[in-house]
Amino acid sequence: MNIPHNPRRCPALCPALFVSAPASNHGKTTVTAALARFHTDQGRKVRVFKAGPDFLDPMILERASGQPVYQLDLWLAGAAECRRLVYEAALDADLILIEGVMGLFDGTPCCADLAELLGVPVLAVIDATGVAQTLGAIAYGLAHFRPGLPFAGVFANGVASERHAEMIQQGMRPELHYFGSLPRAAHFALPERHMGLVQADEIDDLEARLSAAAAAIGLTGLAALPAAVEFNAGAENAPQQLLAGVRIGIARDTAFSFIYPANLDLLRAMGAELVFFSALLDQALPQVDSLYLPGGYPELHLAELQNNVALKAALQRHFKQGKPIYAECGGMLYLFESLTDKSGQRGAMAGLLPGHAVMQPGLKGLGYQSAAMPGGVLRSHTFHHSMIESPLVPLACGTRLHNTSPGEKIFQSGRLTASYLHCYFPSNPVAAAALFLP
Repeated sequence: MNIPHNPRRCPALCPALFVSAPASNHGKTTVTAALARFHTDQGRKVRVFKAGPDFLDPMILERASGQPVYQLDLWLAGAAECRRLVYEAALDADLILIEGVMGLFDGTPCCADLAELLGVPVLAVIDATGVAQTLGAIAYGLAHFRPGLPFAGVFANGVASERHAEMIQQGMRPELHYFGSLPRAAHFALPERHMGLVQADEIDDLEARLSAAAAAIGLTGLAALPAAVEFNAGAENAPQQLLAGVRIGIARDTAFSFIYPANLDLLRAMGAELVFFSALLDQALPQVDSLYLPGGYPELHLAELQNNVALKAALQRHFKQGKPIYAECGGMLYLFESLTDKSGQRGAMAGLLPGHAVMQPGLKGLGYQSAAMPGGVLRSHTFHHSMIESPLVPLACGTRLHNTSPGEKIFQSGRLTASYLHCYFPSNPVAAAALFLP
């Protein structure tokens, strides 16, 4: 019997780098974005991925590359799904870049695990503030801490002067490939706030920052394409059409933007039609069966959300009709009676849930959790700076991955399901579909 040849299942060869660092705040996003923009400007198709559950860095990286940016997370998605995502990208990309999270060996699993799984060489980006020749010792430790880890070389970020650059290079062991450095420059820096980087759409001069950083990258060893990596196909598992014909309205604007693109892909693959709306600008909901209110920054838009009385009334009608609503983190805060920001300003929210939310000066929730949703368990992550006071009795609580302290509360009121947890839908498609089925 002749078996039809499927070229999409053959190994794919594509140049690739895994951009990591000794810790957070070494400039991984700046360097990755600069690399993506430089090679895109050369006419190459660059696909960028972000390790871990982050939402903000991918927005910058998407603008830099002009291509969608997916998260690669060994716990949320699993090894097979990470392999599949990168393989699919490698089929038609000229370069794959993966930006790490925290330090190279931080966490369980860590970025080194992901780089080793995919066979992608690590580029160690090291901030040069307050260090010179010792940067070479740090790089040597990263390169040799785990024998067998593919290691491309070292790149210094934030170099103060030509003399500083010379001192850094003097400290490099000859077996380490030193790609050069980016100078310390305010016009490269990406602005930050309490949850991380400022969203790409809110940075007025982002294009100028990306172009300047890309031009600087073009003067370093990173201007050349890295070596090609062979990526192998994983299993293709088409999900059941559990949401065939279901129209899902999704809030998407600068107040609500924390959405895993893999979640949207899965909803579409299960047959759903996705319709986007703005909670800030639209006066009415689209004609939909279900609603998805993702996380974001509602606390930065109190006045607009409070004053959009028409949309809040439309949410109330949808809720009273018994139609499904799924809300995560910032989307959940919007559904309480009020939200107070860090300065004490209070805004009246939609009032679908009894209680009040108040922003806090520090972090109040962080980490991976298993979320016992009505239709099954979804893998999820939490990261928030607020607290809620509500008489609601939770349906369940998340189970933390790394400790036994109580997880985030999961609330249900009629067909409304809400929590602080950002769920990764492909971890359990059946449970994800149950959130939206009329």
